[in-house]
Amino acid sequence: MASSPPTSLREQQHPMIRDLANRMEAVWQEYLDLSPYALPEDLGYVEGKLEGERLTIENHGYQAPQFRKLHLELARVGNTLDILHCVMFPNPQYGLPLFGCDLVGGRGQISAAIVDLSPVAETLPPAYDAALTALAPPPFAQERGLPEWGTIFSPHCRFIRPTSPAEEAAFVQLIVDYLTLHCQQAVATEPTPEVAAVILAGQQRYCTQQQQNDKTRRVLEKAFGDAWAERYMTTVLFDVPTLA
Repeated sequence: MASSPPTSLREQQHPMIRDLANRMEAVWQEYLDLSPYALPEDLGYVEGKLEGERLTIENHGYQAPQFRKLHLELARVGNTLDILHCVMFPNPQYGLPLFGCDLVGGRGQISAAIVDLSPVAETLPPAYDAALTALAPPPFAQERGLPEWGTIFSPHCRFIRPTSPAEEAAFVQLIVDYLTLHCQQAVATEPTPEVAAVILAGQQRYCTQQQQNDKTRRVLEKAFGDAWAERYMTTVLFDVPTLA
C-alpha cells in the first residue's frame, strides 16, 4: 500500500547506506543540472509486510540533460534488512554506460556491496576504461562472484562483502569515485542523436537482464503479490525505454 513518508528512511539504516546515499546525492548536485523525475505516484513511498516484518521502500527520482532517469531506492525490512539500490539511465542521445550500485545488509552487517559502470555496447568507452584502470582500488578480503545474469557488467565491476568498517569506508569511496568519474564524463559528452537506437538497445538489454534477479522479485512478490512485483520491477526499477 502507498503511504506518506515519515522521517527519512536513511536515518534508520546502516551507516554505510546512509553515508553513501548522502554522498551520491551531493555528487549529483555538484555536477549535474538536476530536476525531479516523475515516478508512478503510488510507488514513491511504499509500506507492506514481509513475514510479519514491516517493509518500507523509499524512492528518489531525478533527471538531468545527460540522464533520462537517476533512481535511488532505499528499503528496510523490520530491523533485519537494509537495502540501497541505484541506477543512472543515460539519455539515449549520450553514448554513456549505466552506473549501478547496490548495498544489502542485515543485523548491522553489510553482506553485499556492488558497483559498476556497465557498457551499453560491447565495451566501455576508452576514456572510462583508462580512468577506471587508473583508480587502482584497494584489495578487499571477500570478493563475491557475479550472478548468472551478470553478463551485462564490465570488467571493472566490484562485488564484495566488506569485512570491517575500514573496508566499508573504502568501498563507499570507490563508489563515489566511479560516480564522480561518470558525472564528469557525462557533462563533457556532446549528444549524438544518431547513436540513440544503439544506446537504447543496450539499456533494454541491461533492464531485461536485471529483471531476472530472482531474489529481488521473490521479496516483492511475497510482500505485495506477483502483479505488483512485476509492475514495480518494470516501471520503477528497470523500465525498458522506447525511442521517441
